[in-house]
Amino acid sequence: QGQLVESGGGLVHPGGSLRLSCAASGFPFSSYAMTWYRQAPGKERELVADITGSGGVTNYADSVKGRFTISRDNAKNTVYLQMNSLKPADTAVYYCHTLLLGYWGQGTQVTVSS
Repeated sequence: QGQLVESGGGLVHPGGSLRLSCAASGFPFSSYAMTWYRQAPGKERELVADITGSGGVTNYADSVKGRFTISRDNAKNTVYLQMNSLKPADTAVYYCHTLLLGYWGQGTQVTVSS
């Protein structure tokens, strides 16, 4: 059974940066695309970014394009989300997810507030 564990969330001022990590285990990590989702209070979970198994192709939601960067280190079985120029609207619980296997992490809270 696969497992995903997110870390790196916290409280940051508007304009600040955070780097989220998601450590994977229990499945052949490099064979699977990975995604980051987020869910704000009272809203549906939304796709933030995804990356292919090799890391060669990435996609972003329009709301984060140019500010967030998804990457992965297949030697460390870890996917990252670098978040820059954070806004209060980015406040949410962030989850990593394997599309084809259906694994979800427990989530990490990101709060952007002055």
